[in-house]
Amino acid sequence: MAEIKDPENTIIMETTKGKVVIELLPDVAPGHVARIKELTREGAYDGVVFHRVIEDFMAQTGDVQYGNTGSEQFNPGRAGMGGSSKPDLKAEFSDKSHVRGTCSMARSQMPNSANSQFFICFTDAPWLNKQYSIWGQVIEGMENIDKIKRGEPVRDPDTIVSMRVAADA
Repeated sequence: MAEIKDPENTIIMETTKGKVVIELLPDVAPGHVARIKELTREGAYDGVVFHRVIEDFMAQTGDVQYGNTGSEQFNPGRAGMGGSSKPDLKAEFSDKSHVRGTCSMARSQMPNSANSQFFICFTDAPWLNKQYSIWGQVIEGMENIDKIKRGEPVRDPDTIVSMRVAADA
């Protein structure tokens, strides 16, 4: 088990494939870390599908609008098109590299359009550097991310069963 140094800046995500522990990076992307923690504490990510999962690239999730299996708005065909009711975030691009286990915000072509969706890199993805806001790093359970069903969109997708800030768990 990975040592949790800062429970207030650590996420424990239970997926249909197992537990994943993510160390948050508030020094790198304070606004994005605050949003992830806010949505996590609201339970917004619980039941959300991994809607876009590309082999040798990344697993994307976090559409709390259309991707939540427990919501009346759940729509597998639209999962990946929604966000949350909160305003989009200002980009927080950094010199950190997208490597295996990096957690970064998904967005549209507009740099300041990240909202609730995020992805976890399976492998190094240097072409994403300085173009997406990195907010965390998987410190345990990456083998469970590796098991997530692939697809664009994914048929019968895996989900985030629950997501908690370690300080609250």
